[in-house]
Amino acid sequence: MTIRLNGSTHDLPGATTVLGLVDALAIGRTDVAVAVDGAVVPRSQWAGHLIRDGAEVDVVTAVQGG
Repeated sequence: MTIRLNGSTHDLPGATTVLGLVDALAIGRTDVAVAVDGAVVPRSQWAGHLIRDGAEVDVVTAVQGG
């Protein structure tokens, strides 16, 4: 299955949840927000939110600065 991840094509081995994607990216789960097809997915729904083939996924991390 292929998705657009932060604007780039990314292949996934099969059905994947938001939680599975975040874990596969090895970026940690804190200070991360995920949007699928333009809608933010609350962290409480990551484990049950399946990412469909062709989805637009944005994963952003918070950074400090000023």
